[in-house]
Amino acid sequence: MKQLLHIKSSIFSAYGQSSQLAAELLSALQDKHSEFTLIERDLAQQPIPHLNAEHVQAFFAAESDRTPEQQAVVAFSDALIAEIQQAELIVIGLPLYNFGIPSTLKAYFDQIARAGITFRYTEHGPEGLLQGKKVIIIATRGGKYAGTALDSQTDYMRNFLGFLGLTDITWIYAEGLNMHEHKAESLVLAKQQLQALAADI
Repeated sequence: MKQLLHIKSSIFSAYGQSSQLAAELLSALQDKHSEFTLIERDLAQQPIPHLNAEHVQAFFAAESDRTPEQQAVVAFSDALIAEIQQAELIVIGLPLYNFGIPSTLKAYFDQIARAGITFRYTEHGPEGLLQGKKVIIIATRGGKYAGTALDSQTDYMRNFLGFLGLTDITWIYAEGLNMHEHKAESLVLAKQQLQALAADI
């Protein structure tokens, strides 16, 4: 394994539960794969601009016609895409906020979903261009939602990432973290799963 991309989407940055669990996984992986390069994209410390009309116009403008402002917009998106293109393993810390993914993560996704670069349309339908990578999602929730109608995250993440060609996804859930009687047990179980996962990578 040469390059790993860690995406922190907790508004609490490194102090979020998803970030702390991801840190344990990364530590175990570094012990096993000392040679890999780690890139961390902290969406709380490095906010991604939300998609707007100017961004879309810049993406679709011919390269030779782009204004300096549009060139800067595209260069920023290109840099994010380069990180994920080069990564062999992608670790996403994913807290649940108001039954959805963090808005900062949605902003990130909107910047990397680029037609002709990370996906394309063919006569057989859309084709993701970020294939051959492994994704680990560490989902932390205050309540218990996995497998219920209130878990909108799982389907959304699977559909979006799959659209980009990222279909090898492993989920680690740590739920009930705001429920005193479940928190400790849930965190212990998640850490055990992460250690076992690291041993297999």
